[in-house]
Amino acid sequence: MKALILVGGYGTRLRPLTLSVPKPLVDFCNKPILLHQVEALVKAGVDHVVLAVSYMSELLEREMRVQEERLGIRISLSHEKEPLGTAGPLALARELLNIDNEPFFVLNSDVICDFPFKDMLQFHRNHGKEGTIVVTRVEEPSKYGVVVFESDSGIIHRFVEKPQVFVSNKINAGMYIFNPSMLSRIQLRPTSIEKEIFPVMAQEGHLYAMELQGFWMDIGQPKDFLTGMCMYLQSLRQHAPERLHTGPGFLGNVLVDPTAQIGENCTIGPNVTIGAGVVVEDGVRIKRCTVLKGARVRSHSWLESCIVGWSSSVGQWVSKEQRTPTTLRLTVKAEMFGLIKAGNCSSER
Repeated sequence: MKALILVGGYGTRLRPLTLSVPKPLVDFCNKPILLHQVEALVKAGVDHVVLAVSYMSELLEREMRVQEERLGIRISLSHEKEPLGTAGPLALARELLNIDNEPFFVLNSDVICDFPFKDMLQFHRNHGKEGTIVVTRVEEPSKYGVVVFESDSGIIHRFVEKPQVFVSNKINAGMYIFNPSMLSRIQLRPTSIEKEIFPVMAQEGHLYAMELQGFWMDIGQPKDFLTGMCMYLQSLRQHAPERLHTGPGFLGNVLVDPTAQIGENCTIGPNVTIGAGVVVEDGVRIKRCTVLKGARVRSHSWLESCIVGWSSSVGQWVSKEQRTPTTLRLTVKAEMFGLIKAGNCSSER
């Protein structure tokens, strides 16, 4: 089986992290975002992954050669010379996806969840039509384009963009499976799969929806990145609690790389991820944060709702926390922007 992952974006919402590293290689819960998806695909039987790339493709290719050997699969890169939207990349990779009559997966690279790829394949084979999209429930459907479908069969009737009256609370979750025949619907030009391809497939009775069970988040911006981290850690609590760190000073769900060093009298958690080679000195308080690899948090600092960039340094007695639900403090990569000192990253508590 094959899969296409759309990784061609610039990752502007996650800057400054994505100024030097492509977004798919940014660590999410101590693993590059892209590898969460690729490893789940491999478990479902996929042996050929195609990456639709443009931005920083050399870094992606270098890392994927390593993962290709580690996972024992084939990873191909399909290079966009111009932005092709969400459907154009399928046309560009047509020859790679259409080499047999087997269905293939398509994923948005920002999505994190308990990936239901085996269930998707079974659902898709059962209805026998051209396409399946995964949908997830949201609390405020008026912010999204919603999917209207029959709950018993899954057949999709229509899509409604930001409805002002309730028609559905299910939205497109950015995970699809298609028969190769659907590729004939797409021309090699900038095209939106959501606005130009899906409505036609639905009108012809060729598009079905499978509702996602469990958590889902688009982690393409900092506040959602941290929310997705909390959801992922809770999923680990339910399915693989042995991976979480426990002991004196650790509260709730905390994920710590074995190479990290934690000082004395620290309070870590709930909802914290600490990456490889991180040093947390004595008396530090960290809550609802991601600390990326190689960072150092000096003694008696307080961090809440932050993403601490790799190789960054947070000074002694720094207080760095979220002021409002929409404001996030983000430290940056040390070698590009200089170390973050106490004098210029403190905020009032």
